[in-house]
Amino acid sequence: MRVVAADLLSRAGSWPLVRAVLAPTPRSMRRIALAGVIADTVIMSTGAAVRLSSSGLGCPDWPQCSTADIVASKNAGQTLLNTWIEFSNRLLNFPLVVIAALVFIAAWRFRPLGPGGQKRRDLFWLGVAQPAGVVAQAVIGGIVVLTKLAPAAVSVHFLVSASIVAAAVTLYTRCGEGTAAPTPVVRRDLRLLSAALVAVTAVMLAAGTVVTGTGPLAGNAAAPRYKLPLEGVTQLHAYIGWLMTGLAVALVLGLRVSGAPPRAMRAAWIMIAALGLQGLLGYVQYFNHLPAGLVWFHVTGAVLVWIAVLRLFFALRDRGPVNSYRTGPAATAPARQPEPLDR
Repeated sequence: MRVVAADLLSRAGSWPLVRAVLAPTPRSMRRIALAGVIADTVIMSTGAAVRLSSSGLGCPDWPQCSTADIVASKNAGQTLLNTWIEFSNRLLNFPLVVIAALVFIAAWRFRPLGPGGQKRRDLFWLGVAQPAGVVAQAVIGGIVVLTKLAPAAVSVHFLVSASIVAAAVTLYTRCGEGTAAPTPVVRRDLRLLSAALVAVTAVMLAAGTVVTGTGPLAGNAAAPRYKLPLEGVTQLHAYIGWLMTGLAVALVLGLRVSGAPPRAMRAAWIMIAALGLQGLLGYVQYFNHLPAGLVWFHVTGAVLVWIAVLRLFFALRDRGPVNSYRTGPAATAPARQPEPLDR
């Protein structure tokens, strides 16, 4: 039996996926981190589909689908389609758990300089955030169901998901960088403008949850709403959107005229394109009286804008190549000479 077990372990160690997770190279680490970003984005998108299809109470109990059934079945007041939409979203948590676990193990095992090299503590803690976030979201999701879609609980559920996405994007970025001290590649005012854009985008996401929790697409016809005027919160959401647009345009123009590196400019153009499409979609859905399909695209677009804004923020500094880990007095030395910030 021991010989068979040892043989199985030996064979498993030669499988590409197992090797990529247990002995990740910089390339495979980036791919695994990217899988985490995609998985977190997909679960946010499908969660929005549950709410916008009025399937939020398709499974009215938790962790079971109902008090009588573990799996999807006809529930009073719900169509079978609603139940299956909600139950399918719950099932997606299983592959999400697997991916989160793989991300954590790979981040824990990652040694940029190969076997015997030092671990990356920064990546370890970002890896921990993935499975920890899944557990937290399972608990919050249960609270959402048991409180019959209380709007505050739903808002927290969405915003915690956005935080997990931010951690996944940070991990993806950091595992492609070294551990040298950050070296700015653009002027300080542009970096501050980028940080302000990140903050305003976070506020925009929060305001979006209030709009949805106030309007007709709160997850179920009987779900409680925020006791706020829909027109007022929608207008506030639009004002924040215009503030974002102003910051984004000013940032892109500043990067362009200051001669920012190509990597930063690519991230800037992607961000401004995503934001422009998102704003256009927002007005189209509003003037068409919030059709659920368009609102779903808008919510998914908001997540993609969030990722684009974060990617641009990280593109404005440099930490050297991924294998630039240093110890001793040189640990904080930059991987290269800083570029002039006054150009």
